[in-house]
Amino acid sequence: MIQIIPSLAIMDGKCVRLRQGNFDDVQVYDENPLDLAKSFEDHGIQHLHMIDLEGSKQGKTINFDMLYMIAKTTNLKISYGGGLANDEDIVKTLEYGATQATLGTIAVKDRELVASWLISFGRNKIMLSADALDGIIHVSGWQRKTNILLTDFISFFHDRGVQYVKCSDIARDGLMKGPNFELYRKLVNLFPALRFIASGGISKMDDIKRLADIGVYGVIVGKALYEKAISLHEIENYITSSVNS
Repeated sequence: MIQIIPSLAIMDGKCVRLRQGNFDDVQVYDENPLDLAKSFEDHGIQHLHMIDLEGSKQGKTINFDMLYMIAKTTNLKISYGGGLANDEDIVKTLEYGATQATLGTIAVKDRELVASWLISFGRNKIMLSADALDGIIHVSGWQRKTNILLTDFISFFHDRGVQYVKCSDIARDGLMKGPNFELYRKLVNLFPALRFIASGGISKMDDIKRLADIGVYGVIVGKALYEKAISLHEIENYITSSVNS
């Protein structure tokens, strides 16, 4: 069964959404992040993807306290990222209750360090964040373009034991026009042993079902959930029917 993973992006203690990673195009939602997390759990959701947007932009993690609060009051399995840059950050992320540390920028800046974390912390504790525009990796909250091909980036860490890879198509993010199905089909075929988490463009439940058919492990849902294009009741019904089928 595909894992449906709500995205909880935090800035100034609030839940927000960026359009294609643009910090000048911010939608602030009224919902309290903790209340949102609880409502996700109440509808059968087991996973949560938390992004420290301030941390992503500044290169240092800001919102550990919010992570701790949500981890302490729910049983959600939390992947947490945004500005994680050293051993202490990873230790603190896991100590504060995250199930996984999500690593993007640091995986570009110091590949060998992140490869060593796959060994020292365990590959089940590390999620690679491979976020690309037109097949090229972008980092620092998607603000900086690299010269690294998406497939080369994934291949490097695949050869060093990574198991979980979140892949965002930046061109689709926040637009609710459907995910890049061909991209995920290509990645699943190239790296069948990896657990891919698709992100960007989800607009309806049928998108999630198509990604499940392709063989991705999980899907991150953001704007479609907050704009009520997909309801928590729909997700709950899908989870229930998948479990019982």
